[in-house]
Amino acid sequence: MKKDIHPEYHTIKVVMTDGTTFETKSTYGSEGATLNLDIDPTSHPAWTGGPQRIGDRGRVSKFNQKFGSFGLKK
Repeated sequence: MKKDIHPEYHTIKVVMTDGTTFETKSTYGSEGATLNLDIDPTSHPAWTGGPQRIGDRGRVSKFNQKFGSFGLKK
């Protein structure tokens, strides 16, 4: 390997959305840094296989919530 071209590989602390933590090796930050996850396997539907449990459901629902009643005649 060439010298001085690779990032430093060190131990960091990862905090999941439910508050659990674990230590792993990474090039993120510096030695002892903390990485707080917004989405993780315990809350994301891609891993859980169920409905979303995160606050924002996406751009379409956000648009419908904001402009859904615009132009409707009663």
